[in-house]
Amino acid sequence: MARKEFSQFEAVSAAVRGEEGYNAAIAVKGLGATGAPRFHKVLEGQTFKTALAADEAACAELERLQGVSDEAELIW
Repeated sequence: MARKEFSQFEAVSAAVRGEEGYNAAIAVKGLGATGAPRFHKVLEGQTFKTALAADEAACAELERLQGVSDEAELIW
């Protein structure tokens, strides 16, 4: 799991279980906020056999992430 902090949000790499395996995702949450984060699947159309493989792919995408909008959308 990798983490990247922006002005109002933090973004964390994640793996989301799907029907065919795991999807790479980035979870976004307000800095200091409580409650559940908002998950954004990345690398649409790709599934991974293990959660570790999906998280590693999400880590690479997190490195490319430029920011998070005020509406918690990913900015590439």
